[in-house]
Parts: sequence; structure tokens; C-alpha cells
Amino acid sequence: MRIHDRLFELFITEEQINKRITELSIQIIKDYADKMPVFISVLNGSFIFTTEIVKRFPYNCEVDFIKVSSYVGISSSGNVSLIANSIKADLNNRYIIILEDIIDTGLTIKNLLNDLSKYSPKKISIATLLFKPEVFKFNDEIKIDYIGFNIKNEFVVGYGLDYNGLGRNYLDIYKLKEI
Repeated sequence: MRIHDRLFELFITEEQINKRITELSIQIIKDYADKMPVFISVLNGSFIFTTEIVKRFPYNCEVDFIKVSSYVGISSSGNVSLIANSIKADLNNRYIIILEDIIDTGLTIKNLLNDLSKYSPKKISIATLLFKPEVFKFNDEIKIDYIGFNIKNEFVVGYGLDYNGLGRNYLDIYKLKEI
């Protein structure tokens, strides 16, 4: 498959993704059934993952959104910018579950944790569809509570992830094809 100037190949199928999200959801339900959590979706990439997690959560919860950016093209910029902090939920003494599409170096999640801790939540948990453990820089500081798939340090698109604005709508995940 071609997106812009790059070729991508199938990496994780929609069926595999749905199966894994169901497994993650079961664990989140066990951990948060009676806690009325606030799910915070990190936009833009996590919008599909957020929808799938939240629609499987059969208890009261709130959903809110925060927009950050750390990618330029196919590379992490190393800089994380909070584009919009429009969180309306009262986070004081609440259980927060951050929903991420992908965690690689961990800079985005570290900045989010710092920002959200200012609201004095009871607990902050992290759920991500994709995790790149070989490039994650904060193993001693940050625990990723719910991981869909551990992947190598490869550039991926689909299921909310994009390459320069395209590819988010694909329900499978594709990786950059080596030539």
C-alpha cells in the first residue's frame, strides 16, 4: 500500500486488534468497574482505540480529550507540544486512564503525567494499543498498565495512526516496508 511517497505492508490485522482490545477491556473492567474512571484520549491518533475501549466499558465513566503532537513525518520530533488542554472533567481525586495509540520514547506520556498530576487525581493508569519497549526511555519511572501489542521500533500507520495526515482510517495496522 502506498501513502504519499512510502510503501507500507500489513502488520496487524483488524481481527487481531479487536481480539486484543477485548482482552485489555476485560482487564480494565476488572480494575475499574466501581471507580467511575475518566478516560483521557490523546488525540489525534487514539480516537479509534478510545472508541473501542470505552464502548466495551459497561459502567459509568467520563471521556475527555487532550491534543498533543510529537511526530513530524515518520520520526518522533523529540519535542512534545500540548496543542489543546480542553479537559472539562474534574480530575481531583479521580481515577484517570490515559488512552494512547502508541508509546515509543515515552516523552509524550511523561509530559502528560506531569500535567495531569497537577489536578491531584487518585490514580493515573496508562493504556496503549502499541508499545515500543526498545526505545522507551522511562522504564524506571513510568509503568504502562495495559499494552495491546509490543512492537519493534518501526513506523506504523492505520487504526488512528497516520503518515502526514493519511492512513488513520485503515482498520488494519501497516508498517513501513523495507526496500
